[in-house]
Amino acid sequence: MKTALLLIDIQNDYFEGGTMTLVNADHASENAKLLLKNFRNKNLHIIHIQHIATKPGATFFLPETVGAEIHKNIQPESNEKVIIKHFPNSFRETELLSYLNANEISDLVIAGMMTHMCIDATTRAAKDLGYTCTLVGDACATRNLEIHGEKVQAADVHNAFLAALNTTYASIVTTHDYLTQNQI
Repeated sequence: MKTALLLIDIQNDYFEGGTMTLVNADHASENAKLLLKNFRNKNLHIIHIQHIATKPGATFFLPETVGAEIHKNIQPESNEKVIIKHFPNSFRETELLSYLNANEISDLVIAGMMTHMCIDATTRAAKDLGYTCTLVGDACATRNLEIHGEKVQAADVHNAFLAALNTTYASIVTTHDYLTQNQI
């Protein structure tokens, strides 16, 4: 059993001043930074997923922009894998699956952004592909959504998606609980 940390889309456009600011992005990235430190100290596999928008009309993560760059809190080191994606599901048309298989990784610790989109899509795909998933909920962030003219608060969106993934697709934990159970 080998474990890898999967950091999804923790990119500048999701932070204050970016083109798609999320609620609690700073807090989530600080928790992701703690997970990253834990994995680095243990010399475990770390995979950074970076979304680069290729869809016509995209407004964020545009190629060769500061907004598309990985945030300073979790900057990859030279020995850490960076995988570029163009869809919410980090497995779709990327090398993620082949990388995991080549490194005999069976367990994923997942953190990143947006809970309701890329975190959800990637976690579901990972479980369907046979991976054991631990989703660190407070190391993820999302945004307010709207449906039928009604605003849904980011906290409600976040909690609803974590609740939907819980047990069937992933074990949902906090950063504190994960680090306590997996001492640095």
